[in-house]
Amino acid sequence: MARSSGKFTAFSFIWRLVATLILVLATYNPSEYSFFHWVRDAFTADSGEGTSLAVYVFVGILLVIGWTILLVATRSSLGTLGVLLGAALMAAAVWVLWASGILDPTKGDSFQWIILICLSFLLAIGLSWSHMWRRLTGQVDITDDDQ
Repeated sequence: MARSSGKFTAFSFIWRLVATLILVLATYNPSEYSFFHWVRDAFTADSGEGTSLAVYVFVGILLVIGWTILLVATRSSLGTLGVLLGAALMAAAVWVLWASGILDPTKGDSFQWIILICLSFLLAIGLSWSHMWRRLTGQVDITDDDQ
């Protein structure tokens, strides 16, 4: 029984990018509205009020599940070399923007935002790579379930 995966479009990539941005920025971001800051503030607060430990654990496990899905999919589709090349390409792009004066990573939290956005792009590419590879080459990626 054949299953159609649908047509891969720019919108398909954009929704994957939005999903990765949500996960990455929900975990940590410089604005201090993230899981990291929420937990840090809960454990450093002097007041005994706050959210139940169970809620922190629940949200933490949801984030771990999301990260696991993204990292396994990215590693599976791009491989170690692909991930390293993708990270190197993003680092080089940031360097070009910095060297041309478009970007100043020393101002405020901009460097942290840049790293988080680049990580989201890399994860979105990892989620989309099989579709992009099929469109570029006509070849289909198949994962062996017995491994």
